[in-house]
Amino acid sequence: MGCTPHPLGPPFPDPSPSFPPSQPLSPVPAVHNVKPECLETYNKLTEEVLPKLHSDPDYPCDLVGNWNTWYGEQDQAVHLWRFSGGYPALMDCMNKLRQNKEYLDFRKERSRMLLSRRNQLLLEFSFWNEPRPRQGPNIYELRSYKLKPGTMIEWGNNWARAIKYRQENQEAVGGFFSQIGELYVVHHLWAYRDLQSREETRNAAWRKRGWDENVYYTVPLIRTMESRIMIPLKISPLQ
Repeated sequence: MGCTPHPLGPPFPDPSPSFPPSQPLSPVPAVHNVKPECLETYNKLTEEVLPKLHSDPDYPCDLVGNWNTWYGEQDQAVHLWRFSGGYPALMDCMNKLRQNKEYLDFRKERSRMLLSRRNQLLLEFSFWNEPRPRQGPNIYELRSYKLKPGTMIEWGNNWARAIKYRQENQEAVGGFFSQIGELYVVHHLWAYRDLQSREETRNAAWRKRGWDENVYYTVPLIRTMESRIMIPLKISPLQ
């Protein structure tokens, strides 16, 4: 799999696939399933604490986006972080958080509101747009694909050519693949003004010669897929 070498070694056996290498970044998505009666309190607590970490130069982490799921699994929060220094930055941040009393108190209080939580460590596809703060209002779609083992390179090669068909409305936000956690998982993040804009943008892609070929060659690589429509929290850099 094409990714910039790092101390843990390449994530896949083939060190030189034809699609461009991934960026040396480590996005971390956290998915929290919140008790329905606690979602409002959870959001308020999150909006008080997480921006402090984002703005503190001692913590090498940045908020990419924060959302509640609108369509998909209900009473759910999704947080996407970036560690621009790669794995050393990730470990540095984790070690500092273990000594941060305010954050530890936040985690303890938050734990009372959660039904479950999970995360992954991702790398970014370099041929995708890099997620950057944007003004809203927008809705976001997180499309998650669980691929058949051994098909990631083929997926990347096809999407490296196909992403150009999804740029006219600046809907492409970011593309990621899993490095730690459940493997052979790809996430594509899209932004739209609303659901009607989403439908029009997706329909327009089918009128472009070449888009149908991407779908034809990538659908057989998928085991399962999921779509979430998400609404940004107030603190999200992606609005």
